[in-house]
Amino acid sequence: MTRRLIKKLHTYIGLLNFCNILVFGIAGLAATFHWGEERKPAFIAPVRYESFTAPPGLTDKQIADQMKLTVGDACFFVAGKPKDFVKFAGPARAKVGEELGLIAKDRFEFCWIVDFPMYEWNEEEKKIDFSHNPFSMPNLGVEEFLALDAKDSEKILSLKAIQYDIVCNGVELSSGAIRNHRPEVMKKAFAIAGYPEDVLEKKFGGMLHALSLGAPPHGGIAPGIDRIVMLLAGEENLREVVLFPMNQRAEDLMMGAPSEATPKQLKELHIRLELPKK
Repeated sequence: MTRRLIKKLHTYIGLLNFCNILVFGIAGLAATFHWGEERKPAFIAPVRYESFTAPPGLTDKQIADQMKLTVGDACFFVAGKPKDFVKFAGPARAKVGEELGLIAKDRFEFCWIVDFPMYEWNEEEKKIDFSHNPFSMPNLGVEEFLALDAKDSEKILSLKAIQYDIVCNGVELSSGAIRNHRPEVMKKAFAIAGYPEDVLEKKFGGMLHALSLGAPPHGGIAPGIDRIVMLLAGEENLREVVLFPMNQRAEDLMMGAPSEATPKQLKELHIRLELPKK
């Protein structure tokens, strides 16, 4: 791997708008070591340092030995909280594969993604909240789930949901889940996330009533036909295969939509505009 390519990759990472790029870092892409003729780090890509204490005894040689690096190899790695670095670790990995021609263009590789977390920690509101689909079934026995202590955050944050995605060549094609069809389980699930029963009844009373009449276990999956067509057509952007693609301002230029609403239409919907003065 050349020095030029390493610089190019770090520039790409910078364009992803993540500021915590560290050496042996806490939340970013760590140093990129490029081994020269003497198996020494002949080049360390420029990164921004922040407060950090390296693990004791960790040396360049240990990294090289563990990764089995040879002359000309480069080592990229990330460290820190997964929720912070996974957002660019994946794209960075894909970029390396693209630049080095390691991605097979004539194959469709499928995989199932399972074991989604049921809950996550909401840092902004300082509470446990749903991670993805609040109406999916927790992957835990009913009695055990109902007996959960709402204060046992460690146990709750380790729970998985029965959710699943199917991915092809890194593109999510379909997403689905097993529905939470037990009213008592749904009430408990929402209570853990801080939603009392009266709020649940107010917002989803119809669903709760229907389930209380005795719904069998059920689930489903929703395929993204447009994404499948995108892969078959060899395109990288959905807008290339959508009949009337919108621009970044959600405007359909071919149809001239959205058009301006007339005063009569606004009046029918009881909407009054207070536009800024020009």
